Amino acid sequence: MLARNRFILLLVVGVVLAVLSYSVQYLQLVPVSPVESSRSGVGKSRKRVNPVLQTPPATPDPLAGAYRYCNTPNRTQQTWEGHSPADYQLLSVQVMIRHGDRYPLYSIPRTKKPPIDCTLSPNKAPSHPLLSSFISDMAKDGQTDNWDASLTSLARLPNHRSCEMGELTQTGVVQHLRNGQVLRGAYLRGVPLLPASLGSSQVLLETTGKSRTLQSGLALVYGLLPGFSRPALKVRQHWNALFCGRACDCPARQRHLEAEQRRQYRLRVADTRLDRAYVDMAAALGVAPRVLRAANPVDALLCHLCHGLPFPCRVADGSANTSSSPASSCLTPAHLAEIRRQQEEDERERQVAGLYHRYAVLAAQPYLERTAARMELPPAGHPGRRPNLPRHGRPSAHDITMAPLLSALGLEGVAGFPSFAARLVMELWRRPNAGGARDRARAAEEKGKEWGRELRAKRSQDDLFVRVLYNGEDLTFHTTFCRTHPRHTHTPLCPLGKFLRFVRGDIFSPLNATSYQQACLATGP
Repeated sequence: MLARNRFILLLVVGVVLAVLSYSVQYLQLVPVSPVESSRSGVGKSRKRVNPVLQTPPATPDPLAGAYRYCNTPNRTQQTWEGHSPADYQLLSVQVMIRHGDRYPLYSIPRTKKPPIDCTLSPNKAPSHPLLSSFISDMAKDGQTDNWDASLTSLARLPNHRSCEMGELTQTGVVQHLRNGQVLRGAYLRGVPLLPASLGSSQVLLETTGKSRTLQSGLALVYGLLPGFSRPALKVRQHWNALFCGRACDCPARQRHLEAEQRRQYRLRVADTRLDRAYVDMAAALGVAPRVLRAANPVDALLCHLCHGLPFPCRVADGSANTSSSPASSCLTPAHLAEIRRQQEEDERERQVAGLYHRYAVLAAQPYLERTAARMELPPAGHPGRRPNLPRHGRPSAHDITMAPLLSALGLEGVAGFPSFAARLVMELWRRPNAGGARDRARAAEEKGKEWGRELRAKRSQDDLFVRVLYNGEDLTFHTTFCRTHPRHTHTPLCPLGKFLRFVRGDIFSPLNATSYQQACLATGP
């Protein structure tokens, strides 16, 4: 009996070991790295990290990037504006924004326009706590003595029941009220990093001649300074969307852009999957593929996606019926996904080819030069400072403004294509106790010592640092000018001197030039 029980026990143990052996063959043990802190200089996290079994990465979803492009204002953001080592003083903030969500610039042939109401109301979604007062304040008649005369004829609020082409939507207004509120929380709440007396007279709003950029800029400033004095706000129009001021004449810039456009065209023509998608969409709408391509349907399709609207269908008998039209006569998210797939491939190819980057350097350098000059302004109250010269710039721009800027800074691959209401922030910080060093240098200079002036100039620049943030994320050490700077130091910021050398010299290295004028007049490739 005992021998029989022992036999049964051995048999059971053998079966269990066999099962375990079989199971282990299909259990992949993957080492899990500790989670790094999202901010340099912070100690290692002591939180327990539960291992997660890794699975092969799924095929990238092209529509995921499209939803990021929408930038729908329905989520909480983790932002790093205003964060610095203890006791550092914030001297200035330069913010460039892309305008908020807008109505399409193009219409798809033989389809009905997206039914979107561009009038503003706090009772419809999306809304914002400041929206009601923003509508009221912007609707009031008021002096605009500090506005360029060319801007006074533009509407300060979107106001069409049926949106016009390119008009800012309520979503776009709310996006920038939120942006302004984020910046207010970063710089003016708690222990304010900017002066508590900061007013609209100290802020310069720069815009193009489009109502959507003016309205986006006003919403941003209102979120930052609720109830600001509109007559005191300085508003300037830039006649070129690149914000290049007096340096817009650059023959080589257009040549590099045309070379990039030829590259894009060759890539699109060679993409058979994209060609089949356009043939399919054209057949659904009953138009020629070349007609549909010329209409740039991705713009309107993204509008349907961002606003949760049914995708457009073919017009029948003078009206479009998206509820009863047969599926074969409608465009679908799959069509948009195919276009987005090709666009993402084009973005990767663009970074490798480098043609766009050469254009971007010449497109963005004048704005970066003005930013650098503004950072070098003496502090308020200094005898060398011109009175009423705003230190805090707020350009409200377009994707064709921000995309070259990101590329010129080396952030194209990290930031991606600018979404609606994207914001690029450049902060200038001063090291604590810098004043004592400057006082010693000034005293030495007064004694007639030549090295005193040199010491003062060197210490002044050595004590200043910049940070570059995109949509709240600190990308300073991803920039071309600070990528090699040691970030894990007691000063996890980038010296201003590196930025200045980049803007005024190193930025031109892809063009084999040493200055903006030389690069613009070059005739080579």
